[in-house]
Parts: sequence; C-alpha cells; structure tokens
Amino acid sequence: MKFIIETERLQLREFDTSDAQKMFELNADDDVLKYTGDEPFASVEDARQFLENYNTYKKTGFGRWSVILKSTNEFIGWCGLKYHEEGFVDIGYRFFKKEWNKGYATESAKACLEYGFVELNLKEIIGRAARANVASIRVFEKLNMKFQRDLEDCDGIHDAVIYMAVV
Repeated sequence: MKFIIETERLQLREFDTSDAQKMFELNADDDVLKYTGDEPFASVEDARQFLENYNTYKKTGFGRWSVILKSTNEFIGWCGLKYHEEGFVDIGYRFFKKEWNKGYATESAKACLEYGFVELNLKEIIGRAARANVASIRVFEKLNMKFQRDLEDCDGIHDAVIYMAVV
C-alpha cells in the first residue's frame, strides 16, 4: 500500500476495506466516541461498507487516513483532513485508547497540517472539539492552532470550540 505521509514513528495511508475489523473495534469503545457525536458501527460489515464507500479521496484528493505504527505495522487509529461542504477543511483524529498519551495524535496531526499547507496549498485548517475534550484541545494547542470561537452545536457535539491553523 502507498503511504501518503510518514513521520518518525507513523505511516498514514488511505483507508482500505482490510481496516474494517479495526475500525469497528475503534468505534466500539464508548470512551473513544465520547466527544465525537458519532455512533458505533453496528457490525464489522457496516464498517467495511463505510470504508468501501469512502469516496473522499476521489472527490477532494485527501481525507482521513489510517495511521500505522511503523514498529509493529499495526493500525492504531486514523488522522487526516476533511473538506466540508460549507467550504472549510478540518483536522481530525481518533486512536485506540491504549495508544492515548503517546503523542501519536500530535505527531500525525502535525504531519497532516504540513501536508495540507505544503502539498494541498490550503490557507487555513480548523480543529473542532467538545469543550470538555481537553485532550483534543491540548493537541490543537501543541500544533500552535489558535482559539477562534465557541459553538453551541457542531455536528452533534454540544458546547464545542473551534481552533485554527493558518499558513
């Protein structure tokens, strides 16, 4: 498989249907989904169908990417950019709980921001999170993203905040 981005410890590649089991397991953890507004997949087959129908790469040339740990070749979560019909691009990430507090979100998100600015010529990228999601907000701050505003509701996330990175 072709890797889009490589960091010291991680490789990021397009989603593949071979990720279905891991995506199902990732989204089955209530703690992982706690601040996302997302529902878990009902089955591995539902996760596979999601991955099969994920056409963002063809539409925009980028998207969320599988994050693979180089040392084990293991899928540990995802990170990437997402274009929204309202005309903005956001950074997002989700990792297995056992991988939290190891710097993977910051490492992969930093590489994705750089990719967005250098390879895609984006001028700004936002980060959106529930105000209570202190860990995600801390990642934004480590990336030197600046607080922009509060949001009452953001795609099912109540009491959210927006941060922004600019070229």
